[in-house]
Amino acid sequence: MKRLPQIALLPDGKRLHLQDGPIDLIIEAKGQEAEVRAAYDAAARRFIGLLDELCEELTTLRQAAYPARCTLQGVVARRMHAAVAPFASGHFITPMAAVAGSVAEEILGAMLGAARLDRAYVNNGGDIALHLTGGEQFTVGLMDRPNRRGLMRTMIVDADGPVRGVATSGRHGRSFSLGIADAVTVLARTASMADAAATIIANALDLPDHPAIVRCPANELQPDSDLGTRLVTRDVGPLTEGEVEVALGAGIACAQKLLAAGLIEGAALRLLGETLVVGTTGGQAPALHAHHGSAIESAVHA
Repeated sequence: MKRLPQIALLPDGKRLHLQDGPIDLIIEAKGQEAEVRAAYDAAARRFIGLLDELCEELTTLRQAAYPARCTLQGVVARRMHAAVAPFASGHFITPMAAVAGSVAEEILGAMLGAARLDRAYVNNGGDIALHLTGGEQFTVGLMDRPNRRGLMRTMIVDADGPVRGVATSGRHGRSFSLGIADAVTVLARTASMADAAATIIANALDLPDHPAIVRCPANELQPDSDLGTRLVTRDVGPLTEGEVEVALGAGIACAQKLLAAGLIEGAALRLLGETLVVGTTGGQAPALHAHHGSAIESAVHA
């Protein structure tokens, strides 16, 4: 029997839920009623078959990206490659590092191609593509941990600023991490770029060979992981204040390079209760939590 994606309005009647396999989107648009309806219809149409498109090129998507060469054919697949390409010469990274942000961008693009909206977001498990016009804004918040409650910091993203993508990576996320960050949240000009950059910074936040850090090959946890035999972090034991400072410093150094290169607009890095921020706006931290079902779905509203 052919797999059918789930497409339904949430009980609040304002947000649209699209789910197909690992893709799980929460969407909200603001504008005239007819325009919002047209945008949601366009999102649903584009969503159908999108996962199949990605699966057709999955083998290539799981291979290390080359900076100047892309053999991928699909629109979303090529966006994934474009997002990771700036990092590929100096790091191991596959297009899969940008899959969530790239999918969010694709669905938002379909919506904006069909309707005039004042504001919209597509939240793909915490990797979020934004649309803002006029005086519209989003408030985003940094959560302490996926399994805890409590908003620690907030930041307002304004329509006149460059940020249109938010993404988080780290050892508590849905994907594996080579580093030890609890979470690294990145704001960038696109969701796909934020997704790729968050992966790179989270990997850099590390203490290699530290005895308190438990690691294992990625393919022992997930046989088809794009990370193969590379060691991913499973647990982080007690660390001294100095060790936390060293690890955060490595992540901050990476984030500052990306900020200077124009690849990100800001980042918040968190490890064992300590948070450092790069590229603040108005003194507030550019960060939000990356898991579905958290307070972010209410915090993302202005």
